[in-house]
Amino acid sequence: MKLKRFLTVLAAMTMLMTAFTACNGDSSSNSESESSESSEAQTQEESAEDSDVSGQTIYWLSDYDLNPYGNEDRSIALTLFEDVYGGKIEWVPTTPETKYDDLANRILGGEPVDMIDYEPAAFPGGIADQYQPLDDYIDLNDELWADTKELADSMAYQDKHYIVPVGVDDPVCLIYSRKMMKDEDLDDPYELYKKGEWNWDAFVSMMKKFTENGDDRYGCTGWIGSPVVQSSGQPFVAYDGKTFTSNIMSTEIEKAENVLEEIGKEGLYNASWNGYFPDDGSTLFYGMTLENLAQSNAKNEDEDIFFVPFPKMPDSDKYYLTADISAKMLAANSDKGKAVAEYITCEKVARTEEKYKAAAKEKALVPEADYGDDKGKYITEEQYDFWQELLNPENITPVFDYGCGMGTRMYSETYDYSTRGVINNLSDALISEYEGSPSSWEELRDKWKDTIDKEIKNYN
Repeated sequence: MKLKRFLTVLAAMTMLMTAFTACNGDSSSNSESESSESSEAQTQEESAEDSDVSGQTIYWLSDYDLNPYGNEDRSIALTLFEDVYGGKIEWVPTTPETKYDDLANRILGGEPVDMIDYEPAAFPGGIADQYQPLDDYIDLNDELWADTKELADSMAYQDKHYIVPVGVDDPVCLIYSRKMMKDEDLDDPYELYKKGEWNWDAFVSMMKKFTENGDDRYGCTGWIGSPVVQSSGQPFVAYDGKTFTSNIMSTEIEKAENVLEEIGKEGLYNASWNGYFPDDGSTLFYGMTLENLAQSNAKNEDEDIFFVPFPKMPDSDKYYLTADISAKMLAANSDKGKAVAEYITCEKVARTEEKYKAAAKEKALVPEADYGDDKGKYITEEQYDFWQELLNPENITPVFDYGCGMGTRMYSETYDYSTRGVINNLSDALISEYEGSPSSWEELRDKWKDTIDKEIKNYN
């Protein structure tokens, strides 16, 4: 996005915010209103002329619609795309199970499809024939992309950017009770994090002390395996921009797997699945995305719920996080590259502009109504602010594994150790209760390393 266009967008967003405020009770004179409408119209016209998007429709293949449903509000990104650039988005429904087959069929059949969500299965599996690079339409050297350029470069394929992240979403963290920590005479993990002392050693030590101080106790539950492994900063399949290689012999991964092995052997992990931090006092840490934080608050009103990222390696100065990378991709054969790029830019601006960040915070702090016996789900301002800190790539480094995009033999969520994805087994077999799963990293590694080498050959 060039400076002139960026300023134009900011001017347009000011008009949109003014209009939003007016709809909520503020008043102004007729002359001010007419002047605002005139300026907004001029801004939209200049933006549309500069972007060549006005009047174009993007065909969006997904299992969810970007357009509002019923009385829902439009997202900021969609509002900008429609009102500033004059574009439209038409939803092409699909399902998670058929998405990639539908994409391939539409491309081969000449049916319109322009934009699709990025997810790990898309790369490198479908890069060669299902997507186009975005380099001709997005300038990653522009200041707008400064905070995610490094992440985009790390995901480049043969020097082309098929994936241009607008940000990071849904980090997997450890949710816990401050009250429980105090009652058990344990350090607050958040305070350790702020001092740079939240590491694997502290994590395991706290769980052991908790379980030793009572019966029927567990150190952790929930999503633990892959976040611990990825807190090493290493994927199982590496990529240098040209060639994929197995990273299963990494010493950092071995250290992380040894942590999981200890958790498994010491009986610290509860494999039972929970939708929120357990409210029975049985468990110290609950590993899950922060989407589960609000429900955890509602179920544990008096527990002073908080969270931290997964701990780092003791000798590391960085925290690595398992998280979703938010990006949209340009479908092969689409002639709407500029329009898709403008919509992606709108998503980025919506995350960057302070006015809209403030509006998102205000909305997030409104409790959700509950029709049962529990208090509605909610998050606190302190929780929200720390959440945003973790979403900042300058503070936390997200880790993704290229093996997740190498087909179902490498990644698939089933419950049979012998047939489930190799990456899945390497991530959690040491703490799982799957029949036939080993109890040592050496045995697990030796079982699957040849399979990794075989699958990687299909992509080099």
